[in-house]
Amino acid sequence: MPFTSSSSSALIRCEDLRMRFDDGAVTALDGVTMAIAEGEFVAITGPSGCGKSTLLNLFGMLDSPTSGHIFFQSKPYSTVADASLFRRSQFGFVFQSFHLMPTVSALDNVVVPTIGAPGAPREHVRRARALLERLGLDARLGQLPKQLSGGERQRVAIARALINDPKALLADEPTGSLDSATAREVLDLLIDARKERGLTLVIVTHDPAVSGRADRVVPMRDGRLLDSLESAR
Repeated sequence: MPFTSSSSSALIRCEDLRMRFDDGAVTALDGVTMAIAEGEFVAITGPSGCGKSTLLNLFGMLDSPTSGHIFFQSKPYSTVADASLFRRSQFGFVFQSFHLMPTVSALDNVVVPTIGAPGAPREHVRRARALLERLGLDARLGQLPKQLSGGERQRVAIARALINDPKALLADEPTGSLDSATAREVLDLLIDARKERGLTLVIVTHDPAVSGRADRVVPMRDGRLLDSLESAR
């Protein structure tokens, strides 16, 4: 079982996690137990349909398991009173298809997750602008997503994921829609953000260029974990 972190040092930990769909006819996860240390970069790999994205969604509180337990810094997910607030404050999400709002600017897309968050709206806008400038998009703040390249849209998505200073960045095939050069740039940005902010980075990927840079690779097949691989770097 990939369980390299003790319970006390794990940021995210799950025990005997199971997920079934279609009234139990489809098993997406079948007894997953693992832990992810704070600040660790973990790549979850495996063929399509093996349960990678389902596991990531459960880690990020985007779904609830059929059975089993998940903990965040030893706090059971089942005891979280406001899942939406907890998710917004602790996790940042980056997806292959970007999930940007098509009718608002790059800057406004980054500001959206701050709605209802503590602090003045003016400060949220200032932080969003600073993030986009840090990611090389200072000349693209007012552009709509359709006016941006795929790499630029993914940079906006990364800025949006970072705006609330999450503890963990969860990315589902973040380079899957990008050409190889742009994919390398985006991966560099994610790794730089992890180093600068002390983030825990969990990436679901098919790309060996991505998994090859992780601290640990956790392969999956048929809803189960295979032996994890420690990076030799």
